[in-house]
Amino acid sequence: MGAAEPRDELVAALTRLHAMLLEEPTAPGTLEQLTRITRRVVPAADAAGVSTIDADGTTITTAATDPVVETADALQYDLEEGPCLSAWASAGLQRLDDTAADTRWPAWSAAAHDLGIRSVLSAPLVHGGETLGALKVYARGPGVFSAVDEHLLALVAGTAAALLAGGRRPTAPPLLSSALHEVLAHRQLVDRATGVLMERHRTGSAAARRRLEEAAAATGRTPEQVARELLGELGA
Repeated sequence: MGAAEPRDELVAALTRLHAMLLEEPTAPGTLEQLTRITRRVVPAADAAGVSTIDADGTTITTAATDPVVETADALQYDLEEGPCLSAWASAGLQRLDDTAADTRWPAWSAAAHDLGIRSVLSAPLVHGGETLGALKVYARGPGVFSAVDEHLLALVAGTAAALLAGGRRPTAPPLLSSALHEVLAHRQLVDRATGVLMERHRTGSAAARRRLEEAAAATGRTPEQVARELLGELGA
């Protein structure tokens, strides 16, 4: 499926999953079909994956076209950083052009690079103001994805989110577990404080993050506590 293919054809491809999604919106077989469609829609990708929260809000379900995607996803939860977590937290698309040079998620990028991943696009699955998960594509080469690929992934994610949401009962509990909520909230807090330090000291994100971590170590606090104090001083 090329970039010039009409939107209606893409929607039709995803709609074929509708019956399964209505029955079991996070069934592995259904999600695997979604990853295959995503891989086909974004031809620059070498692999695709999806992560969702089960209806009871406690279990993360994943599917991927390649085991390396699931390994990379698991590392994000272990390290509490990465493009998919940031896409989830910010409800915005995240693009990483080269894990070898990334400073936003240094620990995860180093681990992903060791897995052979160089480029990443991750889009949140958002519907009705709720984030249901994240859809992502990986590539082995650096700088692989373009603005066209961003548009295609966002289109798939938006359509898939609507179908996934349609399969959930209206009485379903919150989609994110409290533990994941906490991880994402901490990540957002540190990211915002890092941005403040970047502007204040006219420096890059890596240097700003080091300032935050050094301040935390010097005062026996966590980076999240220092970030909260900094943002509180600014009324942010």
